[in-house]
Amino acid sequence: MSKLVIVESPAKAKTITKYLGKNYKVVASMGHIRDLSEKRLSVDVKNSFKPKYEIMKSKEKYVEELIKYAKKSECVFLATDPDREGEAISWHIACVLGLDCDEKNRIAFNEITKNGVKYGMNNPRVIDKNLVNAQQTRRILDRLVGYKLSPFLSSKIRKGLSAGRVQSVAVRIIVDREKSIKDFIPEEYWTIDANFFSKSNPQVFDAAFYGDKKAKIKITNEEQAKKILEIIKKSDYIVDKVKKGSRKRSPSPPFITSTLQQEASRKLSFSPKRTMKVAQELYEGVETENMGLVGLITYMRTDSLRISNESIADAIDCIKIKWGEKYLPPKIRIFKSRANAQDAHEAIRPTMPKLCPEDVKKHLTSDQFKLYTLIWKKFIACQMADCIHSTTQAQILAKNYIFKASGFFVKFNGFTILYEESDDEKDKKSKQLPPLEEGEVLKLKKIKPNQHFTEPPSRFTEASLIKALEEEGIGRPSTYAATISTILAREYVILEQKQLKPTELGEITTGLMKEKFSNIVNLKFTAQMENDLDTVENGKQEWVKILEDFYGNFEDDLIKAKEEMKDVKIFLKEDETDIICEVCGRKMVVKRGRFGKFIACPGYPECKNIKKFIDKTGAECPKCNGEVIVKKTKKGRTFYGCDKYPQCNFISWDEPSKEKCPKCSKTLLKKNNKEKTLYCITENCDYISKQN
Repeated sequence: MSKLVIVESPAKAKTITKYLGKNYKVVASMGHIRDLSEKRLSVDVKNSFKPKYEIMKSKEKYVEELIKYAKKSECVFLATDPDREGEAISWHIACVLGLDCDEKNRIAFNEITKNGVKYGMNNPRVIDKNLVNAQQTRRILDRLVGYKLSPFLSSKIRKGLSAGRVQSVAVRIIVDREKSIKDFIPEEYWTIDANFFSKSNPQVFDAAFYGDKKAKIKITNEEQAKKILEIIKKSDYIVDKVKKGSRKRSPSPPFITSTLQQEASRKLSFSPKRTMKVAQELYEGVETENMGLVGLITYMRTDSLRISNESIADAIDCIKIKWGEKYLPPKIRIFKSRANAQDAHEAIRPTMPKLCPEDVKKHLTSDQFKLYTLIWKKFIACQMADCIHSTTQAQILAKNYIFKASGFFVKFNGFTILYEESDDEKDKKSKQLPPLEEGEVLKLKKIKPNQHFTEPPSRFTEASLIKALEEEGIGRPSTYAATISTILAREYVILEQKQLKPTELGEITTGLMKEKFSNIVNLKFTAQMENDLDTVENGKQEWVKILEDFYGNFEDDLIKAKEEMKDVKIFLKEDETDIICEVCGRKMVVKRGRFGKFIACPGYPECKNIKKFIDKTGAECPKCNGEVIVKKTKKGRTFYGCDKYPQCNFISWDEPSKEKCPKCSKTLLKKNNKEKTLYCITENCDYISKQN
């Protein structure tokens, strides 16, 4: 008889099998096998919120196999992912297989390597019911909100709407930012920029107007700028002060889930969902030439900055070999996790720091190589020496007015030889001032006043939204990718030039939620709920009490909202089209059915006229002067084609622009790259333009 080890995925099972040998049978549950029924609430709110679980239809075949293998096995080990969700999966499997939950049959692997698997197998434990209860509480909360609130929203705004605790708050954050942008009133201000050089050194350097000897001066209009400029132009320019110094830049900590998603978005243009998919592959195992199947990174759902002494030692050895002793800091770097971190696992790091990305490149997909490189560089850099800048600051007098100039050069590159934070990349070029002496008279080459206006806050990107959610304490590392995917799929927000913009649906739904269900979209309330779930995980609070406290107020709000809005129906402008129903003359509207969008007459059931929905771009076909429309592949990928197909065979992955080619007057296409390239596809026309 063999020993049975149950994991979640076949890839993980395959990797672990290699390390355990023939006395073990490793099988995959394919994720959760039990859940609340989709057809019912499945929570007994009158009986301590007792959940009613059932085996998922799609998992019945796998459950039969698990039962068969368990009966033949000497013992069963549950080795699902080492987090709340994984703990719950193990508990559900134990319940279905009739295992003793007080027996030490739970295994956790922080990394899928020989040592990681060996350590996990040598340290079995009982299923952590506090972790299970924390996950179960979250699941029940989400079910109560979704099952009770979604039908209400659907009846008042649009059929098929969904509500959720974290997703509703995420949409509110985006909607509130959009309101700030719309309400923003720009304020005028001016700057005065000058270029100086000295008699002894022809190197020109920049300086900016600061103020006078008393204080900084804010220039608010052109008249004020001109008055100051008149005085300055008649002045001598004397170096008043020169201050030389140095500054250190220390490397940032290794990745946790949220920072990995943010940096992968900024550096690699990966969506959070794509990042987590690729990270899961790297964690579960990749086939390599010399080592066979091996997990390349540690568990990727973590909020801890803790790293093992062994991995630090490996990183130090790697730095010594590649860059030498001078690139090591005086002492090893220890990073402190934030106060409310669960700290269940290490930070995200390579399982074998000495395994450079180039060593495994040929075994990885393009996405895997990019993400592994990012994780490897970030981790190695966190144990490298500081980057040291030599700095110079100069103060220049013009009558009583002051200009300031600053510059630096890299004295020692330290960790930046390997890794630059995306936020710091714009500052990585040295900008050095020429040698300046106090009392030295300078020559003015150019001086120019510039008008500016304050700008509104920018829209959130996927990366900055994750950062905002994390700072507010909303959601947890494992929820961010799913949250963003959900609000995009539900059309509460759209991605426009990589920025998240609320739709009318998102704004109206949020407005209704703020009015009728203020707690659900309250940032502090939602953050406190996350803290409450943590207290359940830590065994400091009963999970039923949290549900009781939440549900009483929520049910009251729902009853009140239904009564107040029993005769109210909200109509969206964005659903109305310019298409006139040829049957009854009404303006037709966009509807959503099982198979997607379609155009229908709002006079239903009196008028049942419907049409196929066509998503128009407003751009002219560059081949036949038809209209370019948005299409989808079977896998949901967007492409563009002519509405006169099959007569016209124009097709493109690149979006058509509204601009015309200056050479041939045909529609230009735009590549989604950093340069925002516009190009023409017309035969014998080579026009191309980069919009830097």
